[in-house]
Amino acid sequence: MEDPQSTPNSRPAGPALRFVVAALLVRDGLILICQRRPDQPMALQWEFPGGKIEHGESPEQALTRELQEELGIHATIGPHVTHIRHNYRHGGAVDLQFYAITSFEGELENKIFHQLKWVKLEELPQYEFLAADRGLIKDLAAGKLL
Repeated sequence: MEDPQSTPNSRPAGPALRFVVAALLVRDGLILICQRRPDQPMALQWEFPGGKIEHGESPEQALTRELQEELGIHATIGPHVTHIRHNYRHGGAVDLQFYAITSFEGELENKIFHQLKWVKLEELPQYEFLAADRGLIKDLAAGKLL
């Protein structure tokens, strides 16, 4: 008789959960949004800058690193704004934490995106955002979070 504990792969795995952090950079009443490149998954959709939390990093450390890598800035990480978990239809899941960025040093440099834009909060729904961000977009546009 086979030991049931010796077959850990007998059940299908659920969607992989990725832990991600993102920045809400607001300046002069505008928020920074970033468009994915045409060669990326979910091409040309809009998102907020940020990325995966690496092993051993706090969300704030990860966001500081990601903003340096993606935009060339050293940001002051402000308050935690919201937390979202989203399961994508075609598999995969994301656990997103959003932080306000109160200030940053350096000039914004687009290092990885198709384009960057500063837009008014109420204009956010006009852009095609990643599915995980869409509820947040409605709340931001309605003035509920920032």
